[in-house]
Amino acid sequence: MSRAHNPAKSDDRAAVRRGSSRDARLAVWLLAPTGALLIGMFVFPLLWSLGLSFYDYSALKPQAPVFTGVANYAALLSNAYFWRRFVTTGVFVLGTVTLQFAIGSGLAFLLRDDFPGRKLVVSLLLAPMMMAPVAVGVFFGFIYEPTFGILNFATRTLFGWQVQWFDRPVPAMIAVILADTWMWSPFIMLLVLSGLLAVPKHLTEMAQIDRAGWWLTLRQVILPQIKPLLALAALLRTMESLKLFDTIFVMTKGGPGTATETLSISLYRVGFQYFHTGKASALAYIMLIVVIVLSNFYLRLSARAGRTAVTPSEG
Repeated sequence: MSRAHNPAKSDDRAAVRRGSSRDARLAVWLLAPTGALLIGMFVFPLLWSLGLSFYDYSALKPQAPVFTGVANYAALLSNAYFWRRFVTTGVFVLGTVTLQFAIGSGLAFLLRDDFPGRKLVVSLLLAPMMMAPVAVGVFFGFIYEPTFGILNFATRTLFGWQVQWFDRPVPAMIAVILADTWMWSPFIMLLVLSGLLAVPKHLTEMAQIDRAGWWLTLRQVILPQIKPLLALAALLRTMESLKLFDTIFVMTKGGPGTATETLSISLYRVGFQYFHTGKASALAYIMLIVVIVLSNFYLRLSARAGRTAVTPSEG
């Protein structure tokens, strides 16, 4: 026998479909302004700057842009000056990320165990990374000031000598590395501390029962558990250090000479002092490619660390 047609059920299904269609259209209308804003603020400038990187163009000149293909990229990659800026940036990134990991991890291990006032100490230690980078640059500029700076006052009083921090290349690089390290070591501390507190206690307790030493417990139990967090911290800090501009510019403006001129400051000079807009766009995309390559490396490292991490069930 054929089933009897139920008009009421058909009407209910049609009403549900009409309601779903109205909800979908409403969702589109509600999301459209945000989508248009995102496209206007992010996608369009990216595509526009990518196009400019293939043109000989200056924002100050009335002439129309001239298409030159990959000439801007070739000029940058064949210029020894820009390769020296890559080296300067690499020295800065390596120095600041290494110091931040050493100081931040050390603080995290000191704060792992509970003690009276720990929350207050953590809150105070997190204060530097809440400051604006420009303010940090001004603050450390006063600290390193040769005549009235507190650092040189201390060295003169205690040891009878002082360092002209911004007059020579090596001290200037050390000065900007220390400033960025002071600001962002608490970030590493926060990530490492969260990883340490998430390590299952029974794993460390079993290591103590087996009479494993501190180093063996760290290497075999704790590090495998926090490796993904360490890789994430390294990725974030490397990306931020690569594009750091304001702190260095406020402190040294890339000097003395070009001793602290990183890629970001070089990009600023090319684009906003010399107004080689096309070449500056090409340099920005070269930096973007470097960041993408490093990001993929860190993500693969993080994924490998996550696969090799010891899980509670394996204990």
